[in-house]
Amino acid sequence: MYEKTISSKTVFEGRILSVDVLDVELEDGRMSVREIVRHGVAVAIVPQRPDGRFVFIRQFRKAMERVCFEVVAGNCDPGEAEAVSAARELQEETGYTAESLELLGSIFPSVGYCTERIDIYFATVAEQGATSFDEDENIETVILAEAEMDEMIRSNQIADAKTLAAWMLYKAKKG
Repeated sequence: MYEKTISSKTVFEGRILSVDVLDVELEDGRMSVREIVRHGVAVAIVPQRPDGRFVFIRQFRKAMERVCFEVVAGNCDPGEAEAVSAARELQEETGYTAESLELLGSIFPSVGYCTERIDIYFATVAEQGATSFDEDENIETVILAEAEMDEMIRSNQIADAKTLAAWMLYKAKKG
């Protein structure tokens, strides 16, 4: 299966993403249009404290018009290694410093229209320090035991795809 790109036009360029419209030729010669959201690499982190509990966040997400429960996550800065981004985002959003980081896997949240890849890490953390999240962020740290997180998933309290995928990767490799 293959689609040949005939032309591509960027119709929007924003701070963290751009949108391209592509004219493509399908294998059988028919023509079609694809709208692609171009987004860089991001990271998500499942941090575990020495007491065995896990660190998550809650924040308002304008796209959803609601407060969302999520794993710690963020975009990689240009030229920044993914593990460095993961450690930075963890400290900025929660105040925790990673003692160790292990790549659990990578996901593509929406392959139908978006290029974003999220690398998911497991981190061990120690004492919590000060946060330094962006001035336009309002983030609350939430500490949960593994069983509490499992129950939140069973009871459909978590809708964020990267959080569900991160927890599944954690459970498959560590839990």
